[in-house]
Amino acid sequence: MIPLPKCRCFGTILVMNTFNLFPPHKETERPQTNRPDSSFVPGPSDRAFVPTQSGAVLSRGVSIKGSVKFLNGLCIDGEVEGTIDSHGTLVIGEHARIRGEIRTKSVNVRGKVEGNIFVTDRCELQAGSTVRGDIEAPRLTVDENATFCGSAKVGTGKSLRPDVRLPS
Repeated sequence: MIPLPKCRCFGTILVMNTFNLFPPHKETERPQTNRPDSSFVPGPSDRAFVPTQSGAVLSRGVSIKGSVKFLNGLCIDGEVEGTIDSHGTLVIGEHARIRGEIRTKSVNVRGKVEGNIFVTDRCELQAGSTVRGDIEAPRLTVDENATFCGSAKVGTGKSLRPDVRLPS
């Protein structure tokens, strides 16, 4: 197996160290049509980072400093230092280390979070997770072996709505 390059994000731009595993090859000319070329498969440098319906993943070894915004779902198993804003669902994996404020629809924490969490639906602290900060959520679930150091505001008040601004 070929090891994947490490990714780093500064600000809101993802920078990835990429390299070409295969030598360049000559391509024959194809006739022009109005249909898209079905044989073309975009590579890492050929497409923008767009989350799929099932969600996106920031895997272990990824380190981000700055703000993270996503639409549907995101699973983070790396390190983030900064704010996380979304109207979607966030899963913080067991290897994840988050330092900063989280504002999402729902969050499932399995790793470590140092910062406040504001959700509009549900916050779950799984066994083995650690949260150091305040939580505001309509619903809060804390497993038996989770560590939570902070205050919790649970209910359905207007103050629980996060102020999230996503790019249009």
